Amino acid sequence: MLSFFHRKRRPETNSRCPAKPKTASGLTEPQSATTLLATPRRQKLLEQIWQRTAVSRPQFQKLYQGPIHRYAELVQLLPASESHHHAYPGGMLDHGLEVIAYVLKLRQSHLLPSGAQPEVQIAQAEAWTAALAYAALGHDLGKIAVDVHVEYADGRTWHPWHGPLGSPYRLRYRKDRQYRLHGAASGLLIQQILSPEILDWLSTFPELWISLIFHWAGQSEHAGELGTLITQADQASVAQALGGDPMKAMSAPKHALQRKLLEGLRHLLNSELKLNQPQASDGWLTQDALWLVSKTVSDKLRAHLLSQGVEGIPERNIAVFNVLQEHGIALPSADGKAIWKATVTSELGWSHSFTFLKLSPALIWDDQARPQAYAGTVVVDAPEHQSATQISLPKRAVTATSKLPNSKCASPMIKPPGSEPNAPDSLELLMDLFGGPPSLPDDFDAIPMDDPRPPPEIPTPDVEPTQPSGEHFVAWFTQGVRSRRIMMNETKALVHTVQDTIFMVTPGVFQRYGQEHPHLARIAKQENQYDWQWIQKRFEELKLHRKQPNGLNIWTCEVSGARRTRRLHGYLLNESMGLMNDLALNNPHLKVLEPEQRNSPKPT
Repeated sequence: MLSFFHRKRRPETNSRCPAKPKTASGLTEPQSATTLLATPRRQKLLEQIWQRTAVSRPQFQKLYQGPIHRYAELVQLLPASESHHHAYPGGMLDHGLEVIAYVLKLRQSHLLPSGAQPEVQIAQAEAWTAALAYAALGHDLGKIAVDVHVEYADGRTWHPWHGPLGSPYRLRYRKDRQYRLHGAASGLLIQQILSPEILDWLSTFPELWISLIFHWAGQSEHAGELGTLITQADQASVAQALGGDPMKAMSAPKHALQRKLLEGLRHLLNSELKLNQPQASDGWLTQDALWLVSKTVSDKLRAHLLSQGVEGIPERNIAVFNVLQEHGIALPSADGKAIWKATVTSELGWSHSFTFLKLSPALIWDDQARPQAYAGTVVVDAPEHQSATQISLPKRAVTATSKLPNSKCASPMIKPPGSEPNAPDSLELLMDLFGGPPSLPDDFDAIPMDDPRPPPEIPTPDVEPTQPSGEHFVAWFTQGVRSRRIMMNETKALVHTVQDTIFMVTPGVFQRYGQEHPHLARIAKQENQYDWQWIQKRFEELKLHRKQPNGLNIWTCEVSGARRTRRLHGYLLNESMGLMNDLALNNPHLKVLEPEQRNSPKPT
């Protein structure tokens, strides 16, 4: 299988000597792959990549290190994004190496191609492993062709299909760049990374080759398991890049996740959350800490960020808590967790225990804007073998004396022993925190509207500016699809196009609305319903959907994949509401089942 690598290869065209990254004129000097990959972290990533393959060192150099060197020479010190993840010189190279390392870690728990005979999986094992590495290198490669403008000192434009940069260069991001165009542009450049011999080899495995072509064309939703694994690895690398401590959070790029988390908390504290109330409150500010009721702040922070189109927000509260701790925003308790248990007591004698997130007030307010401290006490509930610790007992307004990042008086940002938020082997946690919506099982069916289970407990009431209704849901839905906050026709998407109209997956799309509007749960509880049930019923009352011949509202779609078939349930709209155009044709993988087809046995 690897015999072609013994053929005579053309020599590498890298004759440049190591040079300083920046010239006196502010241009960046191109560097050799050896120099670019010589940093300790990149060497560690290369070592991890080798350890996660099953080839010898000489084979590794030909199968993996050669393409990685050509990738390094092509992307040089270009960033991976303007102001999101890996937005620094060399970010594209770091991101590419990280995605390879993560996807090969995922590969260890997958037999590919899935469903094939064991002898086929064994014979193709190394081809699939290498293909995942090549897909990782190519997944963002198109950015250097369509997202950035690179030019030499004399003003000549460099295009990556010309080959590696040959003299000092400068770059700027194109203001007219189009979202996701870089995915489709990757196919233009893959031959700059992979030799004809490698492409010849890959093309001898039909299923693998089809997946790679779809992936390099920016259609990962058609790339099967290869596309899914690359997406997961990409999310892990992005999540790792956006992690950090509070000092980094304060100086992070404008659109980084930790910046969004802080901005979201500041917005909520300025406009929605109630502090230092005599009794029920959303949080309490003491002399040395800000204590926020964990469930309340998690629900509202998630809703706010989703409404702003911020991606990567976990669905479960415990995951949100972990994200806040990973980014150094929530301070760890004595046992290293994000959650604190404490009892609040007012001056009038009212007392109640809560679960809290503890933050440094200096992250939220400066000296002049900081509110007065609570006049009561917040006492941490100690374990049984310890006594409780009183956090504060201020009797007057307290002015903060700490600022970030230089003040010695600032509350310490203590990390739990042995914590490594950026550790390379944190993939499992990152996958849990930043994975997409859970996929529906094959035997999933819509939950009936008269579900006997009790609705979940609802937090303390608040005043919300938006009144949920069927009309508001439709406006939220159409705006979300048009702005691409709600994805269409992608793996695990909640919206698909079929029969020249829109198919809305239930209960997923209604649950998403409930997540962005947590106050809906209080309204629904009054009618003994879940929040998604309540808004789904209001949507039905608008009669914007088609009914089956037997009068039922819910339709079933069969989703056909490479090796298995599953079913989705949802609503077919009477009209597409202007959400379909030349770029949103009918999803070829979905087929609407008639009632008699739905009751027939599902294919295996």
